[in-house]
Parts: sequence; structure tokens; C-alpha cells
Amino acid sequence: MHTDAPARPRRIALVGNPNVGKTTLFNRLTGLRQKVGNFPGVTVERKVGHARLRGVDHEVIDLPGSYSLVADAIDEEIVAKLLCEGGDDPAHRCDCPDVVVVVIDAGNLRRNLFFLSEVLDTGLPVVVALNMVDEAQRAGIAIDARAIERVSGVPCVETVARRGEGIERLLERAVEAAERGVAPSRRWRLPPEDEQRLGARIDGAQPRWKELQALRAEQPDFRQREIEARYRWAATATGPDVQRAAALRRRSDRIDRWLLHPVIGPLAFVLIMGLLFQAVFTWAVPAMDLLEQGIGQLADAVRGPALWQRLLADGAIAGVGAVVVFLPQILILFLGLGLLEDTGYLTRAAFIVDRPLKALGLSGRAFIPLMSSFACAVPGVMAARAIPDPRERWLTIFIAPLMTCSARLPVYALLIAAFIPDHRYLGGLVGLQGLVLLALYLAGMAAAAGFALLVERWRSPGPRLHGMLELPPYRLPTARTVALRLKLRAGAFLTRAGKLIFLASVLMWALTTFPQTAPPPGASAEEAAAVQLEASFAGQLGRLVEPVFRPLGFDWKIDVGLISSFAAREVFVGTMGVVYSVGEGADEHSSSLRAAMAAQRHPDTGAPVYDLPTVLALLAFYVLALQCVSTIAIVARETGSWRTPALQFVAFTGAAWIAAWLTRQIAIALGG
Repeated sequence: MHTDAPARPRRIALVGNPNVGKTTLFNRLTGLRQKVGNFPGVTVERKVGHARLRGVDHEVIDLPGSYSLVADAIDEEIVAKLLCEGGDDPAHRCDCPDVVVVVIDAGNLRRNLFFLSEVLDTGLPVVVALNMVDEAQRAGIAIDARAIERVSGVPCVETVARRGEGIERLLERAVEAAERGVAPSRRWRLPPEDEQRLGARIDGAQPRWKELQALRAEQPDFRQREIEARYRWAATATGPDVQRAAALRRRSDRIDRWLLHPVIGPLAFVLIMGLLFQAVFTWAVPAMDLLEQGIGQLADAVRGPALWQRLLADGAIAGVGAVVVFLPQILILFLGLGLLEDTGYLTRAAFIVDRPLKALGLSGRAFIPLMSSFACAVPGVMAARAIPDPRERWLTIFIAPLMTCSARLPVYALLIAAFIPDHRYLGGLVGLQGLVLLALYLAGMAAAAGFALLVERWRSPGPRLHGMLELPPYRLPTARTVALRLKLRAGAFLTRAGKLIFLASVLMWALTTFPQTAPPPGASAEEAAAVQLEASFAGQLGRLVEPVFRPLGFDWKIDVGLISSFAAREVFVGTMGVVYSVGEGADEHSSSLRAAMAAQRHPDTGAPVYDLPTVLALLAFYVLALQCVSTIAIVARETGSWRTPALQFVAFTGAAWIAAWLTRQIAIALGG
């Protein structure tokens, strides 16, 4: 229906089952004109973009994948509220769509049509996007969009989102349906006795979903009869020709014989995941070094004697740099995860590790966030949003910071190289220093498992979502979809975490800068910096907390390093350089810093500050303590509350203190 009257902007919602190509379709409709945010009041991701048709920009909302509008997961609840209650709920009224585009997989019609039947009952105008028709045709399935129109009563457009086919036609039909504003009729039918008794009641309600909701509450067995009725309609609508849809999966089944094999599958899984996270650790290093160098040069260029110059260089630029330097790891991680997701392997990986993780109250879906946290807890916490069960998502976020992230490595490298003897075993193949580093990684994983078991035991009982893991067919990813995902993920990382990290970094700068103290006459720049740090609020805070950490063997200088680590754990190394007058540029490989630390003595006893029990206690403390403002900020963002990061901080810091004290006592008892 094309008229000369100008159309007004319409709001179009894209819905569908998972793995039907909905996000690819959204990317084709909107291109780069999209943004990522959260739905009001929850941390479920929302993507909104604009599609232009005949000079008018129409808003397109990509809703989370759902199997039903009778919600079991938070993602499905969001979709149900928006479609069924959007006009009544103030939190969602601004998002209430003018038309709903239901994206269905042409090779899996029966289950997709079940979901379509529920969307038709919302009373909103509906258009069907019959996607992946190319794959169905290759499997010998002849599906006619006009047949879908006849059985559903709504427009249907064939699309191949990967190649951009049918996109403009789909947008035209969606806008036309929105302009007509006609509510679809009910096509599915209950058993004859129920239909005679309840049919008029259901069809007489506007919209039908309210009456159906009331019937489910009145009659406990009505939902089962309703499900059976919807599937009967879906089976009738698909016809016998669609039963050959299994042919579409033959290639995937052949691949799965190897990748899901009881022996070969786990080995392939370890290889694939090992390559991915090795890439995160190694491929990102050159780019991170360049970024760090560039940020350092920029800070040096603006640094000057004036206070505002030092604030700009050491507070603002350093704060932004603390975020930007992780960007290469973020991009490589999400590139790899995106490729695995688009090909269909990511669901297989979750399936392989599902059973062992169930013992911890988790499932296979938690694997990727936890493994991501070995690079950095920030992307790991962000990746947990893909977990549909709120309890499991929370538990995954809670234990993710216990994974040994790359930011701990500079601290480990400094302390191990300086104070752990380089004894060699097995003919020089195995070294004590390497064994200590391995033990630290294993200790982090053991602590995560222990906290997961403890939390699951003591948390109040609640409903658990036992969702299924659908294994989609293997597909080739598209460069356009991967590129858009990277753009959106990078932008979300910088904007969401960057603001809070920037503010925290400026705060840390202020704590180390004020009150200002004049350096002693003739003092070098390094000595002046050490005097300033001791007199600053951070130095005073270090002396204030010294009694708390004295049982661990830590003096106030180590305490200042612990406090500075909240900006980022690796800041401990640079802070030690300032404390011991070596300079801010000292790193974990600095021989002068190692020598300065080894030479430190307690002023009252003359005993070494860094004896072996103290060093081991410090390593144990860093294994558990939550000392990363980036992680604290992103956990607060993803959980929508400061309660979870506060609980993490108290629990992990308390456990770190106890572990450090026990480690020190055991080392002393063993003659360390």
C-alpha cells in the first residue's frame, strides 16, 4: 500500500527464537545507525537502530531471542512485557512498538510458528520475516511465503539476511502494517469442548493475551492444553513437505560426530579455546604496548609544574588510558567469541562443559564468561549477560574476579623473580618459579569453585531455570555482522566502564597528590616523589591500615601499594617504584626495584621486610582480593546495584586476609 501522503516514523520490534538470524536482519536494516543500551531497570542488553524508507527514519528495536511469551527467563520476560504490557507499563510505554516483525527460520517452522501464534495474540500488527530460505531450499524444502500468509493471516516476506535479500520489501510491509494498525485474528484452536466453552471468551477479549493469562491462573492445566493446541496448528501450517527439514542438519550432524565425540570433542574443545585465549594474551600485546606508549607520550606532553597539568596528565589521561589499554583484548576476545557464536560452535562448547559446572550450581553457559576473565574480568562480567538464568548469571559475575587476570601477572612476576629461588627440577625442565605461578592460577580457580559451592549452599532457595541448549546448524559468519558486533562491544565497553574508572583514577591521583609537601633540599625527583607519597592522604591511609595488615608482615609502604592497586592491580609495581625512590617508570623487570625491595628492613627489628613468608602471604592476598575499580564498576553496572560489588569486596578481601595469614604461618612453621 503506497500513498503519496508522507508516512510518520514508526517503531518496529524484531522478535524471534534464538538462532533465527534476527540480529543479522537487524544489522541489515539499520547498518551503522544503531546503539546499545539496557532496558529500563534491568541489565538485559537492548539494541536500537533506524531504518530509512522513502525519506522517513523508522526506529527498529532488536529484542532478546525468546521461545515463548509465557516467560521463564529474564530475556523472555522483557519481550513479554514490551509486547503484552508496553502500553500499560510506564517503564516500557516509550518502547511500545507500532508493529512486530516475527523472524522465523524457514528450516524450523514448527517451533517458530508456535512463538508466532503467541505474538499474534498480543493484538499488535504483525509481519513475518521468513528467514534463511536459501538454507531450506538447499535441503529440498519448498516453502511459499503466501502459504504462511494464508495460515497466519499476516504478511510474510522471504528474506536471506546474510545476503541482504528481501530487506527493503520487509521494511515496506512492516510500515504498511503499522499504518493499517489491524490486530491479527486467532488461528489456533483448542479441543472442540474447550473451544465451544472458551473460544468466544478468548476472542472477545482485546487483547487476547489478557484473557489467556486469566485462564492460565484459573485453570492449572489450561497451559498444557493451550500448548498442544498451538503445536497442532503449527503442524497443520507446516505440512508434510517441511518434515524434510532434518536434511538441513545433515552436514551439522556429520561435524558433531567429531566435535561432540566423548573423547575427541573435549580435546577439540581444549584446542579451540586454548587458541582463542592464547590469542587474547599474545595478539593483543603489540597493540596494548602501542596504546600504552601513546598514552604515556600524551601524558608526558601535557605534564607540567601546574596542578591542572598534573591532574590532566596523571589523573584524566591516566584514567582514560586504564580503560583504553584493555581495548585490544576486548576486541580480540569478542571477535573470537563472535566467530564461534556465528558458526554455531559456542553452544557446543557450553554443552561439553555443562555437566562439570553443574556441580558448582552453574551450567555450560558460564564457561565463556569465566574463561574470558583469565584475560580480564571486565569482558568476562560483560559476557555473563548471555546467561538467561538470573541466579546463574549473578553467581557467574560473583566469582569471575577470582580468575587470575592478566593484570595480576606484573605483580606475580615482580615478586616471584625477586624472592622465589630459581630451583630447577627434572633435569632443568621444571622450575620452582614456574610451579609457584601455576599454583597461583590453580588457587584462583579453586577459590572460585569454593565460593560458588558456598554461595549456592547458603543462598535462599529460588526458582532455577533449566533451559535447553539448542544446537543450531553450522553456518559461515558474515564480515558485516562481525564488524558491527565489534563496533558495538567496543563502544559499550568504553562508555559503560570508562566513566566510573575515570572518576576513580582521578580520585586516586588526588589521594597521592594532597596534601602537598615540599621536598627536602637537594632531593632527587625520585626522592621527592617518595616524600610526597608518604605525606599524602594515600600514605596516611597506608599508615592508618598498617595495624590491620601487620599480622601478614606488611608495612605501611606495602599497604600504600595495596591501596593504589584499586586503580588497577598492576599499579602496585609502579607505586613500589615511587615508594622506594626508583621512579614511576619501574616495571616488573626492573632490577633496581627488585634490589631496593630486597634491601628493605623493618626500622624496629632490622629484619627484612620481604622475607619468604611475607612474599608468599602477599602473593596469596593478590590471588583473592578484589583490587580493581574496573571490575567493581562493571559489576555494579551489570547487576544494577552496588550491593554485589560491595559483597564481593568484603568477602574476597576477608578471604584474602585469612589466606595470607595462613600462608605466612605455614611458611614460618616450615622454616621459611
